[in-house]
Amino acid sequence: MSNAYSLFQIIKYILWIVSVLFMMQTLGISITVLLAGSAALLVGIGLGLQQTFNDFISGIILLIEGSTRIDDVLEIDGEVVKIQEIGIRTSKGLTRDDIVVIIPNSVITTSKVINWSHQSKKTRFRIKVGVAYGSDVDLVIRILEESALEHPEIKDKEHINARLVDFGTSPLDFHLLFFSDNVFRVEKIKADIRKIISRKFIENGILIPFPQLDLHVKDISGNHNQKNS
Repeated sequence: MSNAYSLFQIIKYILWIVSVLFMMQTLGISITVLLAGSAALLVGIGLGLQQTFNDFISGIILLIEGSTRIDDVLEIDGEVVKIQEIGIRTSKGLTRDDIVVIIPNSVITTSKVINWSHQSKKTRFRIKVGVAYGSDVDLVIRILEESALEHPEIKDKEHINARLVDFGTSPLDFHLLFFSDNVFRVEKIKADIRKIISRKFIENGILIPFPQLDLHVKDISGNHNQKNS
């Protein structure tokens, strides 16, 4: 379907160009004379519209190359979007907040872009959790894995894995690793699992510590008075 869409777009733009040229020819406008007489003007326009031309060329590359297709999920500068339309100059994407964004095609072709749709059907994600020192590590790991198992959109449930990754400043740091094929809505899945984890932690008396900061106040008034005496 994506290949057919790209082909249709390319044919449409070619027909536009041919139609314009045909109309000019019908009206008796010489393209060669027109280009020669407006060479200086075209140079000025070209310099002013350099970015626009770049977007046009990028759009052609996207349509021909097929590296980005309709319904692909892209991560661009930290923003995750689902591509809804690829135009000759700009593309239209839908964010996870259901906001439509217009993306210049040159951004897709020249920036570092992660195409989640080029991964296998399932992708591994992680949730970071910190618990208080003194907690039962084995119990925490079991609760994390059980919490992921309860969610219906988790794939390869035998590969769910929770692990202790570090001894943090305030908490013991854990990661919960799981697979899902719903890449675009994975933040909703993570939120659901976090709620399950929170409920199970409360039921089992496991605490998530608050950040702690020790403040030491030194009284120097005595030394000051001593110097003045």
